[in-house]
Amino acid sequence: MAGRARSRLLLLLLLALQGSCLAFRSPLSVFKRFKETTRSFSNECLGTTRPVTPIDSSDFALDIRMPGVTPKESDTYFCMSMRLPVDEEAFVIDFKPRASMDTVHHMLLFGCNMPSSTGSYWFCDEGTCTDKANILYAWARNAPPTRLPKGVGFRVGGETGSKYFVLQVHYGDISAFRDNHKDCSGVSLHLTRVPQPLIAGMYLMMSVDTVIPPGEKVVNSDISCHYKTYPMHVFAYRVHTHRLGKVVSGYRVRNKQWTLIGRQSPQLPQAFYPVEHPVDVTFGDILAARCVFTGEGRTEATHIGGTSSDEMCNLYIMYYMEAKYAVSFMTCTQNVDPDMFRTIPAEANIPIPVKSDMVMIHGHHREPENKDKTALIQQPKHGEDEVLEQGDLYSLLSKLLGERDGVVHVHRYNPAEKTESGSDPVAEMANIVQKKDLTRSDAREGAEREERGNAILVRDRIHKFHRLESTLRPAESSVSPQQPGEGPWEPEHSGDFHVEEALDWPGVYLLPGQVSGVALDSKNNLVIFHRGDHVWDGNSFDSKFVYQQRGLGPIEEDTILVIDPNNAAILHSSGKNLFYLPHGLSIDKDGNYWVTDVALHQVFKLDPHSKEGPLLILGRSMQPGSDQNHFCQPTDVAVDPSTGDVFVSDGYCNSRIVQFSPSGKFITHWGEESSGSAPKPGQFSVPHSLALVPHLDQLCVADRENGRIQCFRTDTKEFVREIKHASFGRNVFAISYISGLLFAVNGKPYFGDHEPVQGFVMNFSSGEIIDVFKPVRKHFDMPHDVVASDDGNVYIGDAHTNTVWKFTLTEKMEHRSVKKAGIEAQEIKGKGSGGLNLGNFFASRKGYSRKGFDRLSTEGSDQEKEEDDGSESEEEYSAPLPTPAPSS
Repeated sequence: MAGRARSRLLLLLLLALQGSCLAFRSPLSVFKRFKETTRSFSNECLGTTRPVTPIDSSDFALDIRMPGVTPKESDTYFCMSMRLPVDEEAFVIDFKPRASMDTVHHMLLFGCNMPSSTGSYWFCDEGTCTDKANILYAWARNAPPTRLPKGVGFRVGGETGSKYFVLQVHYGDISAFRDNHKDCSGVSLHLTRVPQPLIAGMYLMMSVDTVIPPGEKVVNSDISCHYKTYPMHVFAYRVHTHRLGKVVSGYRVRNKQWTLIGRQSPQLPQAFYPVEHPVDVTFGDILAARCVFTGEGRTEATHIGGTSSDEMCNLYIMYYMEAKYAVSFMTCTQNVDPDMFRTIPAEANIPIPVKSDMVMIHGHHREPENKDKTALIQQPKHGEDEVLEQGDLYSLLSKLLGERDGVVHVHRYNPAEKTESGSDPVAEMANIVQKKDLTRSDAREGAEREERGNAILVRDRIHKFHRLESTLRPAESSVSPQQPGEGPWEPEHSGDFHVEEALDWPGVYLLPGQVSGVALDSKNNLVIFHRGDHVWDGNSFDSKFVYQQRGLGPIEEDTILVIDPNNAAILHSSGKNLFYLPHGLSIDKDGNYWVTDVALHQVFKLDPHSKEGPLLILGRSMQPGSDQNHFCQPTDVAVDPSTGDVFVSDGYCNSRIVQFSPSGKFITHWGEESSGSAPKPGQFSVPHSLALVPHLDQLCVADRENGRIQCFRTDTKEFVREIKHASFGRNVFAISYISGLLFAVNGKPYFGDHEPVQGFVMNFSSGEIIDVFKPVRKHFDMPHDVVASDDGNVYIGDAHTNTVWKFTLTEKMEHRSVKKAGIEAQEIKGKGSGGLNLGNFFASRKGYSRKGFDRLSTEGSDQEKEEDDGSESEEEYSAPLPTPAPSS
């Protein structure tokens, strides 16, 4: 008897665990509030399938979604899994549900080390995990979100944490799927590798022996426990009953004083609600809760159980503790001091009025009026013990909020029984919940085959959240578009672009020295210019920009590497004993290398196949200057393919562009140092990178410290346009042009700034940002140069992480119309994954804003960046000037 009673208690705890966390709606703290609308997921299925999105050097987002499924019958439970993309310990610091009540009844997110299936998705009857499964998150209904406090996270990964996430989605009423649309419901997680000082957990208060007599107007169910561990800080709560519950209240009792934790009607959307005032609970306090029920309308006594005709009395307290003392889960199922409830505040007994349109539709199983007794587990007589088969028990536990018609598993607790278990109930629950019900109908198997045979619709990039919404606001952008009729025709790119890292490219692990330049030769091989064992730091130059580490000698290893773009094999290397501090690299139409060295203050033209030394040298070795024969830390070179003229950006201590003939004869220079916060056209603060637009006879300059791009006529040197976006931040490090597209990378934000370091793709004609991108492996720290090829590959070299990444660019050109809400949009399909970009669509319509469609702003994030100071890194440090000189 005691063993069976213990099993029932465990069952009730499991019912609470899976039925209770539902509706937790804690939004990603770095994301702008996204207004979920009815049937929004047909669009969400049309975007990128890339689940991992870097946020910054330590944080990333994980998008866990159903892969475009269509349930064929009501009360379908689908599961899918995703491996944690990092091996080390990480912390989930926010959740954002991606679900709507008209298609999804509830979602559960588990953590474990091995999912029950390796398929893209499976029926949850097959099981959730093969090992212990921990419930991390649950959602049900559309309800207001709650926010995790700063510094609080749920621990995953590492030596003891879960390696996999398993998402379970319950599709209740499938009438919403009559159009056979694909569903990609799920949850977005914000994770960080930074150890959190505070660890989140859950304290469950649950009644296990409440009986509600039929017709009784008011029935109280009380729970109380002594708190006997380290302090916890309560920040959110959730209440849960079925239909008979009127109000649930929770309190901390200290020295006979009652402090409210939370009070809510269980008939409202059962989300986690923030506490009105923070409550701390310490050793010796008592936690108390009361559920108020009514038995009116019932003809039989109502017990605690898992069906909708049963009842539950649960209060979930979400808390955080100091990491070194953290306990992730605690329970209370007793009432240690019944007399104490004589002094409970009167508010606990007053039902909360609920409008009819706000009433929660409880999803626990509704027992059919005409029960097919063969479909039910044999009901015990009153007072007898009920025994469930393990498969039936699992089926019940995994479908707590609504079971399939015709498959009913009933459990009622017998209050006459008492548990005497001395074992760990949480461990037992974890073992019980893994038992499998392998029975599936042939029709269900056919539905699974049909689902997996269908093409999975790619999702729209609506939720590519690391892109700032501010990038395209007119008030925050400065773009001077090419005017119609001015110059030759420029290809217009109005399609949807997407850039993502080529995760199978091994070049990211090459680990050369500081990567200062990247370029492509005529065969589209990648060419890297790096510094070997030399480093640019605060000791490299004096106040007159003279190199101070000459005694080190030139770099003794090959500084120019030719890399196979497919397998990253080194095809050729050169540049040994020539350079001190390499910087810029470009390749002309004849395949010659043009490089700059900021220590030598020189520009070199090199034949990659010759060992005879440079073909041409511009500037004087180790002599900074600003006349026709000298440079001062020159940064980049661009060679006009039609004239052979050479343009040099000069540089860190000069603010000009210098033009030479193909033979190296000085022609002209233009530009001046900028001053103030509103630099004029033609003024520069570190012209850092050059990109030619040959068919327009334009030269574009990355005006680094002014955070903008300036374009000029190559013949007249006339200023043509400026491209500047708020999301650039204060720096634009490098640019690259291919037909109709301009690529750029920015720099790390200054202290107090929030613009992330990332790559940009822009429509050159309009200056509009089409896409932004970051790597998955490693992270941008100082992306120093970028080059793009006509075949859709983009390479970025980072001077701090000594890394080169390969990205792939996809343009979707095949269109078909999609009608939604009377507006015709275009679903764009083609090479690779992509889809409907509502942001671009609405931005092109007068009177509409793209806000909220193609990105979620990181503005207002409570995850503040922790920069050392407001200066750039010392990796490329210019000697002191009257104002602090930025480093590269």
